[in-house]
Amino acid sequence: MNMSQASSIAASPATLVSAGVSRLPKVTARDVNVYYGEKRALNDVTIDIPETSVTAFIGPSGCGKSTFLRCINRMNDTIPIARVTGRIEIDGTDVYDKSLDVVQLRARVGMVFQKPNPFPKSIYENVAYGPRIHGLAGSKTELDAIVESSLKRAGLFNEVKDRLTESGTGLSGGQQQRLCIARAIAASPEIILMDEPCSALDPIATAKIEELMSELAKNFTIIIVTHSMQQAARVSQLTAFFHLGTLVESGPTDKIFTSPSDQRTQDYITGRFG
Repeated sequence: MNMSQASSIAASPATLVSAGVSRLPKVTARDVNVYYGEKRALNDVTIDIPETSVTAFIGPSGCGKSTFLRCINRMNDTIPIARVTGRIEIDGTDVYDKSLDVVQLRARVGMVFQKPNPFPKSIYENVAYGPRIHGLAGSKTELDAIVESSLKRAGLFNEVKDRLTESGTGLSGGQQQRLCIARAIAASPEIILMDEPCSALDPIATAKIEELMSELAKNFTIIIVTHSMQQAARVSQLTAFFHLGTLVESGPTDKIFTSPSDQRTQDYITGRFG
């Protein structure tokens, strides 16, 4: 097998087992293409993403990593000229099945964006929003418990427990991002997508989010897009490198950073481009 053939094969479940990453893939993608009108933004992406772990998508700006991330919870549906082909499954269920309820899909697949975007509501109401619309709480007591649990899991409860009625927009940037993570957790997702969640944060807030990701990966499947190779190396077990709309290669993070299969990956990691 030559280098270009090897680089086109995504990590298989067997590879993931031998790497100690996970037993089963949570998300499987096969030959995924994305078009914005006539422009092709993603080319035949195939990858398995393991459950209860952190997978990092790295690559230069405009390489397709955020575009692919948005395919997993069908956020590209919100763009009229976007068209997706290929197949993406979560636990064997086709995400693009026409009978699938997109609202329920997005309850299973939470998302945290680059810029913290708390609702202009109280801290409590930010977290309570998802459980309310999805009917996850049968009483105020149950809702209170979900809010408290979600804030604790996001590492924020002790900082805001006496301010739950205050606006979420009054928190610091790092606190706002953790509030957005608590809001995502509260809807009981299985997967949390994070699109450069630390790019607007200072180093101390970034360290808290990274620590939080490692903790959340015990119970959730985390997929993060990051421009920071150092961050990918610190937090992820699996790394996928994208370039010019193509998934060049994916595999255990330590292998991608120390002995990548493709010269393009080596060039990016060593700073020759990007």
